[in-house]
Amino acid sequence: MAGISTHVLDTSLGRPAAGVPVELAVRTGGGWQPLGASVTDADGRAADLPDVAGGTTARLLFDTAKYQGSSGTSPFFPEVSIVFTVAPDQRHYHVPLLLNPFGYSVYRGS
Repeated sequence: MAGISTHVLDTSLGRPAAGVPVELAVRTGGGWQPLGASVTDADGRAADLPDVAGGTTARLLFDTAKYQGSSGTSPFFPEVSIVFTVAPDQRHYHVPLLLNPFGYSVYRGS
């Protein structure tokens, strides 16, 4: 099993993005099976997501419309979906999201 965490930073404001809803799901034969959900804290972190079995494909789905709408910004990307493979031999994945009104970037953190 691999632990999953994420961190959302609002690069247009230069600070953590608090209050972003995040859903974690895994791919199954019939689509996506939600495993859990969280909301980023004041530091932009969602560390309370469930573990994922190795050898699966996982998805983090960020509700960016809710976050950007609360700051008065009309979202160009209403959601961001990050799909990644969980290797059987890994114990943890940290997947940060750098967000601004007209773009985003992700990477595998540590």
